[in-house]
Amino acid sequence: MTLKPGLYVTATPIGNLKDVTLRAIDTLREADRILCEDTRHTGKLLSALSINTPMAPYHEHNGEAVRPGILQELRQGASICLVSDAGTPLISDPGYKLVREARDEGIDIYTVPGASAFVAALSIAGAPSDQFFFAGFAPAKVEARKRFLSRLADIRATLIFYETGNRLASCLASMSEIFGPRRAAVARELTKLHEEVVEGDLDDLSARYAAETPKGEIVVMVHPPVAIAAADADIDAYLLTALVDLSVKDAAAMAAERFGRPKKELYARALVLKSSAAT
Repeated sequence: MTLKPGLYVTATPIGNLKDVTLRAIDTLREADRILCEDTRHTGKLLSALSINTPMAPYHEHNGEAVRPGILQELRQGASICLVSDAGTPLISDPGYKLVREARDEGIDIYTVPGASAFVAALSIAGAPSDQFFFAGFAPAKVEARKRFLSRLADIRATLIFYETGNRLASCLASMSEIFGPRRAAVARELTKLHEEVVEGDLDDLSARYAAETPKGEIVVMVHPPVAIAAADADIDAYLLTALVDLSVKDAAAMAAERFGRPKKELYARALVLKSSAAT
């Protein structure tokens, strides 16, 4: 295999080394250079695969300084492989600015797909997977975290977060406070010997992990909010109140979000109510 010039965004295993793809092995072996978050970490993978491609650090602390040189190499026809410590680069990992600037310059960029922790977790957690929102890491400080979570509270999809073991209990407590009694799942040690998924309500999970600090990389999945069951009279009352200050369209949108009913249905109902109130 001879790599064409360009930047190769290459996924690596999140735990089990056997999850590396054949194409990733070829790419790592044939690239002119491998850009790594931590050369020591990636070095262990390369050693296991008997690959001797030169490595160079590329991470959030040195990116501004080294990116011009990397782009110059790419312009001159180099084939450069970008990896993170584990999983797919750019997913809560460095690399976005390099990919963005390379694309702006017309440099060819190739994906070498593979493992991603949040996709792996979602596939086995039993949380709704038809719609999901990946939120990455929540802020470490409690008040900033609560503000962050508040902005996500009304999203009608499974919310997915990364978290560390020593912050997990505190984060789950904040989620319980902001999201209420929702179902959630905590996945850890994915693809490794002690892989596990623990399900429960947010407050129960918070209490569990306050008593035991887990090890390993962690993915938290919070189920969507349960639609509020309401009688037609309740919905009509809500719409009438909203219509005092809002347009029919905006009132219907707010009611649809609150009660989990189709926007089109509530728009038609709001029109009737507005017309009746005017006569």
